Amino acid sequence: MDIWLYVLCGILTLITALLLVYICQMKKAVNEIGEEFADRVKTDTNTLIDVSSNDSSIRRLAADINVQLRLLRKDRHQYQHGDRELKETITNISHDLRTPLTAICGYLDLLKREETNEQVSRYLNMIRNRTQALKQLTEELFRYSVIMSVGEDNAAETVSINAVLEEVVAGFYGALRQKNIVPVISMPSAEVVRRLNRNALSRIFENIIGNAIKYSDQDLMITMDQNGSISFTNTTKTLDPISAGKLFDRFFTVENGRGSTGLGLSIAKILTEQLGGSIVSEYVKDQLTIRVIFAEHTGAAEQAGTAE
Repeated sequence: MDIWLYVLCGILTLITALLLVYICQMKKAVNEIGEEFADRVKTDTNTLIDVSSNDSSIRRLAADINVQLRLLRKDRHQYQHGDRELKETITNISHDLRTPLTAICGYLDLLKREETNEQVSRYLNMIRNRTQALKQLTEELFRYSVIMSVGEDNAAETVSINAVLEEVVAGFYGALRQKNIVPVISMPSAEVVRRLNRNALSRIFENIIGNAIKYSDQDLMITMDQNGSISFTNTTKTLDPISAGKLFDRFFTVENGRGSTGLGLSIAKILTEQLGGSIVSEYVKDQLTIRVIFAEHTGAAEQAGTAE
């Protein structure tokens, strides 16, 4: 009796050991599938999932996932192709419109110099204003499509964010004075240096400040800290928390957009992210704040590159 008990225990031990080995192999195979699936989804590669297990269920699971990966890859390529064609079309249309619009503006300037009665002069001014707005939209659309389709030359260099910001603010002196805005500027005495593209950084600041001037109720506060965070704050009653969250959307404009194209802040967001930074908006008690952050790790290695 004791012998049979020992035999039974031995058999049960062997079965348990075999089951543990099988479970470990299955676990290893599942982990392989999980890791390879995550890698295939992140990267655009034709390599499919392969597993070391010979278990038919595991291999069938891998085969089913590979079928879905092929479909996903096909859909991704179709989307990328269509998106690329759309961007190229927008770029071409924008480019084709720029020349005739410039010519129309020139002819309107010539007509304005001619002696005309008050009514004709008023109509000419209306036509010119509409044409200028269309020209501005075309220019912004062209720049936006170029940035989105092929990217700009965002070669990084060592730049002082303080110096670039001061230079951009100085360039808006006339516009600020015309709106009776005296900006309150606070910057650290020490330079905040980052590896960034200077032209892209300037355009980011230009778009944000230009937007603030357009919608500000005669105030603008610019605050920068040593950590590379730059805040642009202005009072505006044309926003609400919902619309403030859409400021970076393409073509979004607040009510009575004041000639806005709705692309300025969208371009600022794209360029900021291309440079490895981040940009957010906040609207509290009629105060709109656009905050751009270039942390210390921001640099060339991370590049790919207020209410409008």
